[in-house]
Amino acid sequence: MEFLASSLLELITQTSTNLPPDVRAAMGTSLAVETPGTQSHQALSIIATNIDMAYEDEGAICQDTGMPTFIVHTPVGVNQIKLAAAIREAVAEATRRGKLRPNSVDSLTGKNSGDNLGIETPVIHFEQWERGEIEVKLVLKGGGCENKNIQYSLPCELEGQGRANRDLAGVKKCLLHAVWQAQGQGCSPGALGVCIGSDRAHGYMLAKMQLFRTLDDTNPLPELAKLEQEVMEEANRLGVGAMGFGGKASLIGCKVTAANRLPASFFVSVAYDCWAFRRLGVLLDAESGAITKWLYRDPDAAVQRMLEETGFPLTGREVVLEAPLTTEQMRSLKVGDVVLIRGEMYTGRDAVHAHLMKNPPPVDLNGAVLYHCGPVMLQEGGKWVVKAAGPTTSIREEPYQADVLRNYGVKAIIGKGGMGPKTLAALKETGAVYLNGIGGAAQFYARTIKEVLDVHLMEFGIPEAMWKLRVHDFAAIVTMDAHGNSLHADVQQATLKELEALRPA
Repeated sequence: MEFLASSLLELITQTSTNLPPDVRAAMGTSLAVETPGTQSHQALSIIATNIDMAYEDEGAICQDTGMPTFIVHTPVGVNQIKLAAAIREAVAEATRRGKLRPNSVDSLTGKNSGDNLGIETPVIHFEQWERGEIEVKLVLKGGGCENKNIQYSLPCELEGQGRANRDLAGVKKCLLHAVWQAQGQGCSPGALGVCIGSDRAHGYMLAKMQLFRTLDDTNPLPELAKLEQEVMEEANRLGVGAMGFGGKASLIGCKVTAANRLPASFFVSVAYDCWAFRRLGVLLDAESGAITKWLYRDPDAAVQRMLEETGFPLTGREVVLEAPLTTEQMRSLKVGDVVLIRGEMYTGRDAVHAHLMKNPPPVDLNGAVLYHCGPVMLQEGGKWVVKAAGPTTSIREEPYQADVLRNYGVKAIIGKGGMGPKTLAALKETGAVYLNGIGGAAQFYARTIKEVLDVHLMEFGIPEAMWKLRVHDFAAIVTMDAHGNSLHADVQQATLKELEALRPA
């Protein structure tokens, strides 16, 4: 198996950096149908630019490379123990090279392993088959969309849809609700992998396996093909839009399977994936480990650019912000304003926010910009270099954010998906704003970061440390202002009305 290590490393690298053709096509369609000049169209333009940048630079499409999940089919007689060891070695090497972010955290101690290895990580599922080659498929599904997975137990009552019964009509209500509840927190437009039936645990597994289908295929069961098509059409009428900004493109795929269940149980398990839908596969020679065929992509076919021109289209109406920021500056902003941040900012996500509840910050945050981001970082020539740096889902910081605003004087928060009523009230009270970056646009934002100035709280691991960065023209949209207005709350209510309108009479 002399080529096994290099083959697995190439699979991981391509999965992380090169979006599959079917997903590219779906995102191209989303961009084409969205109304030019809207916030959703702006977001989709940045996403398309990011897809191009990731391929050109062989950089992570999104900084959150998730928990690598491998599905492996082997001929009878192949040593699966050695193959699993090779997969783990390839994951560690890909992490060292910055193709994967170190994401494996000990659930008891909170310590990051630093190499994506740990108890039950990466996830590897083995099955034997009667073919002569080895098949390895990989999906990288980030934490933001993983948190929007949802499981329903029918019958149940659903907001905006009423009673969902134990039939396909009830299942469809669940799937429309799943799209609605994700909003922008799962980096819409997203895709659904669905399992009807089975038990709770295996249902989720089967739902995730549906994400290995191509977005342009047709379900072999006519009743499920009809369900998939109806969900696609109706979900895109909800108006969630890219990043939850409101718009025409909310879903790029819906793939459904059904499995037998217990008489007492009727589960609908939904694996929600984001627009950065990263999955590829290879067939390997069972003797040498060399790649004999790629799945989902043709390596000899030219990769078409998503956009002819890259970058954020400036209008001249953007507001330039440079820390330290003032209350007066923040109160002059309103929802919908586009800002360009220059100068210094700090990253801070889950561990930093929890730390700040009991400890003073290691830096002066008065007037600062705080970025909800867990970047991919590498040391080159003795300096830290940013390899990927898109925003993470902000709602996880809702229990802490109001206190951070009040206690430390932060004036601008950057993240994705918006925050809740506690934060909104604190923004109004303290004269601060929430800025929505474009989720998954890790290469687009990495190019705006000109220098890593310092790092604090490194004991939390690279993604959770507090990084001090110097940026130039970091683009974001004001979605929660200092006057009590929230685009996220407005879109959620508007889309709830659309969800109710889709409810069968």
